[in-house]
Amino acid sequence: MTPPHLTDLPIRALTVDDLHRCADLSEDRGWLREEHKWRLLLAAGNGYGVDAPDGRGLAAACVVTRYGESHTGPELAAIGMVLVADRFARQGLGRRLMTHVCDGVLKGVPLTLHATPYGRPLYEELGFETTGRAEMLRGAFQHETAPATRGTSRIRPATAEDLPRILRLDAEVFGTDRTHMITRLPAFADRLVVAEDRSADGTLTGYAAAWPNMDTQVIGPLIAHDTATAQSLVTALATGTDRELRTDVDVRHEELLAWLKERGLASVAFNAVMTRDIPDLPGDWTRRWAPLTVAAG
Repeated sequence: MTPPHLTDLPIRALTVDDLHRCADLSEDRGWLREEHKWRLLLAAGNGYGVDAPDGRGLAAACVVTRYGESHTGPELAAIGMVLVADRFARQGLGRRLMTHVCDGVLKGVPLTLHATPYGRPLYEELGFETTGRAEMLRGAFQHETAPATRGTSRIRPATAEDLPRILRLDAEVFGTDRTHMITRLPAFADRLVVAEDRSADGTLTGYAAAWPNMDTQVIGPLIAHDTATAQSLVTALATGTDRELRTDVDVRHEELLAWLKERGLASVAFNAVMTRDIPDLPGDWTRRWAPLTVAAG
């Protein structure tokens, strides 16, 4: 019998049981294995993949994270970790998987993704438009000799009692509900901190998390009402680790980017923030500094 063409192979749902296959696929393409991140994405979102016809793991995979609910479905869905095994690359499999997800599973749902320069042409053909850019930074954070007190916010470790306030602030800034993702942060992240106004009412002015990703600590999400608060949150998280920091910052936050570079982080790459069926991301970008991970929007 003639074996089926790659683009005729069935696409199936992925589960946490596919974690090692997903990590193997990342490694095959020269990415980090990132099992900790894969576990979160497969638990909080929905994975889709194609089994390799040679029996060696996955030929392709991606993850979808849905946010908010309306009478017609999710208010927004983020697509990430779009990968095709090197031996099956440039044979239409990535297009087949993305078409299945975008025009089938998520038909009519506003979509977003972060695109590398390599993947951007395909996404443009599928109807995505570039609406922003994010700069990836990495490096050993250099603390100031005399820690500065910035802005009007007080930074402290988050407690269980803070979670309802974090969820309300996050929904306001992100523009849709992310409860199923944010409630996983206490277990997923090494550190979760909040910023409160120093006034008597202690209004929540921001929050941030640091989570382990191979040999780095990723800062994200980073939500803050101004640059000074964002800097204070990053400083607090950096104090708790000896690892290099990594984060992805909206390029419109020029002051924070310059400060991070002064503190020892260097630019690694730029990704295009793309959307489909929506002119721009919802919410308030001025208070949204860095995502939890670009794979989840």
